[in-house]
Amino acid sequence: MASYLAIDVGTDRLAAGVVDAAGDVVVRDRVATPPRDVWPALHRLVRRVVAARPDDAGALEHCGVSCEGPIDAVKGTVSPLHLPVWQSFELRERVGELTGLPTVLGPTAQGRVLAECWKGAGREITDVMVLLLSDAVEAGVICNGRLLQGRLGNAGQLGHVVVEPDGLPCICGGTGCLTAYASMSAIEEETNRPLRRAPASVVERTGMMVGRAVASAVAVFDLSLVVLTGAVPGAFGQTLLDAARRELDQRSRLAHVRAGPDRSEHRVRMELTALGREAPLVGAAALARWNAPVAAA
Repeated sequence: MASYLAIDVGTDRLAAGVVDAAGDVVVRDRVATPPRDVWPALHRLVRRVVAARPDDAGALEHCGVSCEGPIDAVKGTVSPLHLPVWQSFELRERVGELTGLPTVLGPTAQGRVLAECWKGAGREITDVMVLLLSDAVEAGVICNGRLLQGRLGNAGQLGHVVVEPDGLPCICGGTGCLTAYASMSAIEEETNRPLRRAPASVVERTGMMVGRAVASAVAVFDLSLVVLTGAVPGAFGQTLLDAARRELDQRSRLAHVRAGPDRSEHRVRMELTALGREAPLVGAAALARWNAPVAAA
């Protein structure tokens, strides 16, 4: 059976792997993202992974690439906010030339929501949002079974929803955005500590701000499930989730958007992802899987 070449570009690490048709990662490798010369490092990584693919992994037929936004899906370029050396970088074209495969490019969070519907908590659910909380803060949304992509492919930039008017400055130039309170880099800069040593008050506040943003998204998209993923939920865990659930419940008073732990028809669930370390590569492969009939080299 065919398999997917999966590439995930993060501000702290580059990952590549081979994912089979069942969504299992059969080959994986990663390196730290260099401050400069990012493409040469990614080029070497991808070639190494392709060379390591086992004979029984199936032919590589499509490639999926996930990257922090903003992106331009029409042109195939990326301009990650936390990777300033890449501005309007022609990532889709470069990867297509390197691999010879039809290549799909999408924001990281869109890949993650497709991964949850393929292998995770979103299976058999048609209205799902994944909120990615790492250096990037962005969401992927599936509404009535359809992935929301937007004009240029950037639908779901929940990180720039205002959660605190006149609040902390954001990397986007605005103030009070969710990114300013819930991104890994913002939290570590404010506390001057590694993420896992953040004070309890910061963990609680982060959850509260996440709950505010999710309440808006739930009302706009009429969601059934919200999944939190990324470095921040990985470090803050259940405490973050509990705080976010409380804030969501306080701000979502209409019956059809009320939060709850069960699967009943009119309750919104919020959970932590269970996909673990393989989520970035499964997400990148899921982009290719979702778009395979129309993938462009």
